[in-house]
Amino acid sequence: MLSSSDFASASWELIVRVDHPNEEEQKEVTLRVSGDLHVGGLMLKLVEQINVAQDWSDFALWWEQKHCWLLKTHWTLDKCGVQADAKLLFTPQHKMLRLRLPNAKTVRLRVSFSAVVFKAVSDICKILNIRRSEELSLLKPSGDYLKKKKKKDKSNREPIIEDILNLEGSPTTSGPPVSPGLYSKTMTPTYDPISGTPASSTMTWFSDSPLTEQNCSILAFSQPPQSSEALADMYQPRSLVDKARLNAGWLDSSRSLMEQGIQEDEQLLLRFKYYTFFDLNPKYDAVRINQLYEQARWAILLEEIDCTEEEMLIFAALQYHISKLSLSADTQDFANESEVDEVEAALSNLEVTLEGGKADNVLEDITDIPKLADHLKLFRPKKLILKAFKQYWFIFKDTSIAYFKNKELEQGEPVEKLNLRGCEVVPDVNVAGRKFGIKLLIPVADGMNEVYLRCDHENQYAQWMAACILASKGKTMADSSYQPEVLNILSFLRMKNRNLTSQVASNNETMEMNPECFVSPRCAKKHKSKQLAARILEAHQNVAQMPLVEAKLRFIQAWQSLPEFGLTYYLVRFKGSKKDDILGVSYNRLIRIDAATGIPMTTWRFTNMKQWNVNWEIRQVAIEFDQNVSIAFTCLSADCKIVHEYIGGYIFLSTRSKDQNETLDEDLFHKLTGGQE
Repeated sequence: MLSSSDFASASWELIVRVDHPNEEEQKEVTLRVSGDLHVGGLMLKLVEQINVAQDWSDFALWWEQKHCWLLKTHWTLDKCGVQADAKLLFTPQHKMLRLRLPNAKTVRLRVSFSAVVFKAVSDICKILNIRRSEELSLLKPSGDYLKKKKKKDKSNREPIIEDILNLEGSPTTSGPPVSPGLYSKTMTPTYDPISGTPASSTMTWFSDSPLTEQNCSILAFSQPPQSSEALADMYQPRSLVDKARLNAGWLDSSRSLMEQGIQEDEQLLLRFKYYTFFDLNPKYDAVRINQLYEQARWAILLEEIDCTEEEMLIFAALQYHISKLSLSADTQDFANESEVDEVEAALSNLEVTLEGGKADNVLEDITDIPKLADHLKLFRPKKLILKAFKQYWFIFKDTSIAYFKNKELEQGEPVEKLNLRGCEVVPDVNVAGRKFGIKLLIPVADGMNEVYLRCDHENQYAQWMAACILASKGKTMADSSYQPEVLNILSFLRMKNRNLTSQVASNNETMEMNPECFVSPRCAKKHKSKQLAARILEAHQNVAQMPLVEAKLRFIQAWQSLPEFGLTYYLVRFKGSKKDDILGVSYNRLIRIDAATGIPMTTWRFTNMKQWNVNWEIRQVAIEFDQNVSIAFTCLSADCKIVHEYIGGYIFLSTRSKDQNETLDEDLFHKLTGGQE
């Protein structure tokens, strides 16, 4: 028999603070416990002592000093390491969070603060009806992002409160928030593929979700454009270093919100983090397509990605068209069935291009790899030499370009053979000036070789440009994505083509438009308002007949064709280097960029990567490639875990296929991105 003194020595007092949802102040509860008591038993004791009749099922214990949740309820206090000095908080796992979406709308909803961010984002996306949640993540806004001019501070604070869409009733605590049918392959269309409005036959789905038809429209439709004053007031990154700072705030997908110091009702940004948009389908993805369009739109307007003035006008014309259609009641009037079929066919073709192509004829051209042969002009930049192009006979086969002095010599030795696998391909085009150029940055041992090609006309440019893009990824023209790529390039060139024979816009239309809302502030300063409006309306003639969803997909497609698309920048210091460089991370490669000039120095493809790891003691990322190439760098603008997760995340996303029936291997994601910290 144990005496009372023996019992007292084996047990000890533990103070637990209780986070009552209806009371402002937390209450302290003192319990007598022993080390062999399991966490579940401790919570049961706690609830019995509080003696308040309510649903405690969402509550769990948070250990403040260790900054972790005690979620393994079968573990004993001894196994967890909990002793009398532990500060424990009994608090709900789901708390309110404000999320600013890409369309600048803020939603307030209940989110799990105990699940890892990867799982929390998945739950958020189900509530908001966004498929492919693995492409998105949460970003903590930097001080620069929130920075506004002092004069505007007062006027900007009040409307934000009105702008919040409250989804407090979101059912994340019990069961899936969305009916499983929404994610199955045989599901009925959720949206009209032309206008993006919720299909009436599926409105019963919304009864399971806090998204009413009205709320869904807010997320699936474009918001009215911001005033030029509000646009000029927003933070715009001016250099690659500024852009690198914006990417420092990505949350760690392998840890919970609470573990990363996120407070209840804090504002975070929900953004597309990985630029590989899988299976975009207008029938199910109205919210996803709209939010993607909005993220692209803001990237253009705030110059987070560079584009030419000609391209800026195309983006402006598409924005103007989309805002007109979004405000117009005509979007509800659907065309007759034959027209719908034609548009659906066009959208499915566009879907092919956005996915990178589908193999319609799997056996097509397996044995015969096509080749291109034509006269092109070539220029290699050298110091103190003017830009003089010289004509050669070019042959493009497999993933290489060979060029000869003339056509008769093609059976002999070429002047040079360029292997394009792993190179950077940059368009150098001015449609109005009839200039169709391709800039190639070809990786060599000590950096990048620069080569310029000049084509004579659009069709020649589209064929050679598409071949170069595929070759850079290690694909040949036999690949099923070659023809869609050619059509993509041609359609974008035609949008750029200024329609001189088109009707001049009426004065009324020019006056109604506020052109400064559709271009970056820097572009707006270069032109008078009336002149800018006329040029946007001129470009608009090429897109005026597009339905709403197709116009958004066209915008996304044009965004994807920009040279800098999909690059996320970080300031790093390479091992052995004495100066800082910019590291660009893309879906298929890493690029070392000179921080001062912005010129790419070296490219490394993920396909050549053998392994990568992190030395957590010195916070250094080390990567090994084929042919005994290895690099190592420390991250200066962000934690090295963020860059490590980006690389692993892109490799994880490359494993997706439509045959997986939409299930994700979450363990594989954490294995590739988590590191061995």
